[in-house]
Amino acid sequence: MRVTFYTLGCKVNQTETGALAQLFEENGYTVVPGGEAADVYVVNSCTVTNFGDQKSRKWLRRAKRENPGSVTVLTGCYPQAFPKEAAAISEADVVTGSGNRRAILADVQKVLEGEAERVIDIRPHRKGEAFEELPMDRFAEHTRAFVKVEDGCNRQCAYCVIPRARGPVRSRAETSILQEIRRLTEAGYKEIVLTAISLPSYGTDTGSSLVELVEKAAAVPGVERLRLGSLDPDMLCDEDIARLAQVSKLCPQFHLSLQSGCDKTLRAMRRPYTTAQYAAIVEKLRAAFGEALSLTTDVIVGFPGETEEDFAASLAFVTGQRFLKVHVFPYSRREGTPAYDYPAQVPEHEKENRSHRMTAAVEAVRAEEASRMEGRRADVLLETPLSATLFTGYTRQYLPVLVSAPGCKTGDIVPVTLGAWDGRRCRAEYAR
Repeated sequence: MRVTFYTLGCKVNQTETGALAQLFEENGYTVVPGGEAADVYVVNSCTVTNFGDQKSRKWLRRAKRENPGSVTVLTGCYPQAFPKEAAAISEADVVTGSGNRRAILADVQKVLEGEAERVIDIRPHRKGEAFEELPMDRFAEHTRAFVKVEDGCNRQCAYCVIPRARGPVRSRAETSILQEIRRLTEAGYKEIVLTAISLPSYGTDTGSSLVELVEKAAAVPGVERLRLGSLDPDMLCDEDIARLAQVSKLCPQFHLSLQSGCDKTLRAMRRPYTTAQYAAIVEKLRAAFGEALSLTTDVIVGFPGETEEDFAASLAFVTGQRFLKVHVFPYSRREGTPAYDYPAQVPEHEKENRSHRMTAAVEAVRAEEASRMEGRRADVLLETPLSATLFTGYTRQYLPVLVSAPGCKTGDIVPVTLGAWDGRRCRAEYAR
């Protein structure tokens, strides 16, 4: 039996897809890349935006049209958040949510063996439920290993459907995380990325903390780099920053969630900080990590009620923070969230216009920040070979680099001198 996967959304989704692929392989399936014929087609969905839902439906319809005898599966956040809508998609033979992922295999078997014509298996999240273990030992397409440490979110941001899709915070057991990291380093992975739905919430339900986990993960033999996923600025205290700065293997790159650089918009979004508080956290990080620090973030434009003046304030704040990378998103209206019913919805064409303007401004800053690093020495993890000797990779500051490194291979960490920025990455010289 052959199975193929199509993944939308965040690093957590990508990690979960990898775990599902491993689960299918362990039960006799052959995982094939997209575009090849398969017996089972699985879409791991994202529902952060309406566009994600549309892509999931489109992919399922195409898979069923081109392979009418196959079993198609819709899983993940979309059916969990909108179960009735997802269950009505006739092209999906199996529909499951974001919990009890291990049941997907059994559900697929029921359809393949004729026990059921169709399976709808969406189980609601409940307070007190445990973290679902989906261990990973290998990553087919990555030289960095992603380790999921937490699921769920207890926040209620006005625009966000994720608490509905992922349920409450559930932290993974520390022993399980460290065991998985040991297996991954023994398999040759040198960089470990801790991922979660709400990473700074790790341990809040178990009496532990993210900082404690970072310290213990960095001590695992074989770990050369440790990187964190997205963080909320208000959940970083002074003690946390000081302790993190003492972990030499921690990459000095933080994805610090912002969403808007306008205080009025932040209040409407129900974000629990102001731009002044955000800027204060950034300054503390810069003081603790020094020149090595790099910051990335997310920004939403066109939120309901955002005026041209509000957008201008957000643009000025975002460019002033000197982010190395900004993911810019036009606001997507999601049914079931408070912002869905907010007045003064911004027209789509204006959201797109603001998205283009914000993107152009932050890319100009990115180019300036990358140029500022020219001539610096750095270590690069080689990720993608473009030829026998040409690689793309990332520095500890998450700066993309192109380097010619004869005799090296994917997964190596090599010293380079950073060169000019070409709009996508720095060209670097291999420092043998």
